[in-house]
Amino acid sequence: MTSQMTSPSSPTAPAAPAGGRDRLGRLKRPGFAALAAFTVVAAVAGAAPGAGAAPAPTPGKPQLKLIAASKSVTLTRTEWANGVMLQLGTYVSVDNAPLEFQVTRKSYKDPIVAKQILRNGKTVKTKTLPAGTLDDFSGLPGFLEISVKDAAGKEVVKSKGNFCPNNASGRIRPDAPATNHYPQSCSTNPWTLGSVWGVEKGWATNTTAFDYERGGVDLPVGEYTAQVGVAKKYRDLFGMPNDRPTIKVTVRQEETGGDGGGEGLTTSKSSSSAHHGGGHGGHGGHAAQSAPAGQPAQDGHHYGPRGADAPTPPELPFALKHRGLAKHLGDGAGHTDGSRIAPALKAAPKRPTGKAGVPAKTPKPDLRSLPAWDIAITDGEDGDVAGKDYLAFSANVWNAGPAPLVVDGFRKPGADLMDAYQYFYDAKGKQIGYTPTGTMEWDPREGHEHWHFTDFASYRLLSADKSKEVRSGKEAFCLANTDAIDYTVKNANWDPANTDLSTACGEQDAINVREVLDVGSGDTYTQYRPGQSFDITDLPNGTYYIQVIANPENRLQETNHKNNIALRKVILGGKEGARTVQVPPHDLINAP
Repeated sequence: MTSQMTSPSSPTAPAAPAGGRDRLGRLKRPGFAALAAFTVVAAVAGAAPGAGAAPAPTPGKPQLKLIAASKSVTLTRTEWANGVMLQLGTYVSVDNAPLEFQVTRKSYKDPIVAKQILRNGKTVKTKTLPAGTLDDFSGLPGFLEISVKDAAGKEVVKSKGNFCPNNASGRIRPDAPATNHYPQSCSTNPWTLGSVWGVEKGWATNTTAFDYERGGVDLPVGEYTAQVGVAKKYRDLFGMPNDRPTIKVTVRQEETGGDGGGEGLTTSKSSSSAHHGGGHGGHGGHAAQSAPAGQPAQDGHHYGPRGADAPTPPELPFALKHRGLAKHLGDGAGHTDGSRIAPALKAAPKRPTGKAGVPAKTPKPDLRSLPAWDIAITDGEDGDVAGKDYLAFSANVWNAGPAPLVVDGFRKPGADLMDAYQYFYDAKGKQIGYTPTGTMEWDPREGHEHWHFTDFASYRLLSADKSKEVRSGKEAFCLANTDAIDYTVKNANWDPANTDLSTACGEQDAINVREVLDVGSGDTYTQYRPGQSFDITDLPNGTYYIQVIANPENRLQETNHKNNIALRKVILGGKEGARTVQVPPHDLINAP
């Protein structure tokens, strides 16, 4: 990619050659604690101690209570966490009715509004939370109050924590619903428009959240006492008793073989399993392997928010593997986007036959681009030209529905490409049509090693007057549901299957592949690799626009082609070798 700007063609112009590296996790992605195996006896919601008999529960109103799974936990100091992660084994239990929230914003010019959904049989009521309660979609801020004292009684930690109702959860009694139908994480994508949070009646959800950007708590090896409570404004809001469980904490030092992996974190008599979402990208700094995530490498180069390649403790499930902390960055076999280990989707057994076409009024997907974010200047990655300046960024295309995007690829014996077909279904899930929609190609490069669907999206850097452009070489994609963008739209799938990139897009010897972008979900790519980020070496300082185009060749059928383009303003400055970028807020979204 050169930095010479050319006159832009329309989104239907011939695509640039595919190139570069795929996926990577997003900026400031918090991880959620694994659910410890626990048994709760008589720890269900009820009156506060000493309050006498509990009043009769109000029909349709959930009863919430903060409980602790264990009286003691053992935490391990790790190098990657710069201390310990405070996984104290506390949970919010829910009884009498499910705890459910619908969190939305009308547009990026409007504030976030959270409504509690109160269900009593077929009767549904809503309760709007106070204005300003939320400033993002990651959970209820300042919900937890945490205090840790050392053996001498001195308070050494005092902090507040967010609460994501969609954290790891489990039943607290055998007659509770057998499965959890709510989503399995809270979105941290800055462009989220709608979320659903919930905990089933008779379930409890873990309150621990890990902030990988800030790291852990620097507690020396020793014995401590932790006390956890819920902030008064939330106790009053949800009618919770003022329970403050006390947990004995033993901190020990990790024992490693030198790889820095360590034991991570453990709880007494517990095991780990959880779910969480993440984007995908292509970052693995060649000189940044000893730098913490989001920090400059030791050579002074800033490799972006996911620049480090520090190891992740093996106890952490895939749900907690942040791209900046994983041993292997990328989306090849054995290292995934972090949502969960998902089985590969199965394509139709054979390519479609009969006349291609789509009946009138058939539900179709609606692909929409989001503005770029996570924008940074880099001096390149493996394979880049030394001495060049690059503009790196993250981009997302999501599906607003009402139908999923389903694309199957079929390979002729010995062929290098697969023929791709888009499928269409009626309201009952019966296939009622198909159309040819381009090709899929095998990407053999390390860290990719899967089938890419061509022409899903295109990225361009436009001049201030939008008359000239620099193109990204990224034009082929492995589709996966990495981000929950709006789970309140019609037919949103709260539990999409193909979120695991080691299985989402097939092996080299595959004869067919299915790739799906579900309703409500988006697919994030981070452009940090050669041919993907923009070469800005020879571009003058000034104002530019990063343009994200969904379905650039219009090969995919969708309900609306008028919302496929998004722009993000950037201002380049500095001098060669020390370029800078300013990213003004986009309406209320200040996510550079």
